[in-house]
Amino acid sequence: MHNRVTLRRMRLAAQAAAPPRGGPHEVRDLEMYPLREPVSGRRYTVVRASTRSGLEGYGECGEVSPKEWAQAREAVAGVDATAIEPVRRGLQPLPALQAAINIALLDIMGRITQAPLYQALGGPTRNKGRAMTPLEGATDDELKRSMEQAQKAGYKAFSVPLPPDTATNHGQAFILAVRRRMDSLRAAAGPGADFVLDGGGKLSPGDASSVSEALERFHLLWFDEPCRLSNLAAVRKITDENVTPVGFGRGIDSGGQFQDLLREGAIDILRPDIGRNGITQIRRMAAIAETCYVAVAPFHNGGPVATAAALHLAASLPNFFIQQTPFPSAERDRRMRSELTSGSIEQVRDGFLPLPAGAGLGIKVNREALKQYAAS
Repeated sequence: MHNRVTLRRMRLAAQAAAPPRGGPHEVRDLEMYPLREPVSGRRYTVVRASTRSGLEGYGECGEVSPKEWAQAREAVAGVDATAIEPVRRGLQPLPALQAAINIALLDIMGRITQAPLYQALGGPTRNKGRAMTPLEGATDDELKRSMEQAQKAGYKAFSVPLPPDTATNHGQAFILAVRRRMDSLRAAAGPGADFVLDGGGKLSPGDASSVSEALERFHLLWFDEPCRLSNLAAVRKITDENVTPVGFGRGIDSGGQFQDLLREGAIDILRPDIGRNGITQIRRMAAIAETCYVAVAPFHNGGPVATAAALHLAASLPNFFIQQTPFPSAERDRRMRSELTSGSIEQVRDGFLPLPAGAGLGIKVNREALKQYAAS
């Protein structure tokens, strides 16, 4: 019963303000391609939307269940592809698919207007996007090797994981381990490198505050997700008592929770996940953040289709800061990402990613590669 009610609400919301059915850009079909990188095992889902006019658009999100996919297909079938906001609202009970289909429909809109998506969104506010990549590895030596490889590929900003934790409440030994890790990477990187410390929401607010204070001299770009957001008053103490900026938002897909962070003054960098929110929702969040002088650095740990979407988003945001982009250590994974978009759009030059130039997302998705790299 609950599933039928949910589906009915999705369909009504998707159709409420949509143009009449039967137009040339009516969504004819949705296809889903679950993918898995051969070495890292990173998984993501590419969505293809096609219209009666012969246009197609692509989006991306995380893993999706067959049941969720069936609900989304039924809710969107027959809706005009330009009804982007009604479709987004109708798919809110399925945040991942809402994000992917939002990107795919915007891709189609760009192709209808024969312009890069960032122009259709009012940009560009810049001609390139600053890039950051998470380092891979568990030990300091593994992180150094990952950083050296990423530096050769053009990256100048890196996200660093915390050392392994062995207790709920950490003492001075843990803080010293964090400092040694950052000292080691800073020395190996040389001048011109920037760092983000990724807390992954693992620390208590008290430990997060201690780590933040200990790393003030490192001038981190920010301390990412230092703790969980269960107690905003405790989170606010981290920003009140330390100068290291903090970033939150990877798990946020509702405007209310984000507004609470702004109201409490508990955030310096907004980190919405493009695979959970899509382009339209992040633009709304960014507009609110701009009024509070908060910068936006979208989280992205998926595939190259989402990278293209993130770059168009970056070019349309006045308060964009930096874009996280995966850089797999394994050459096979990098080759897969390049083949998916018929040539890599993730070529970093002196710390920046160029904007795609074609209509829509500006990429040509290789459907044979979608089949070749299908998740088993």
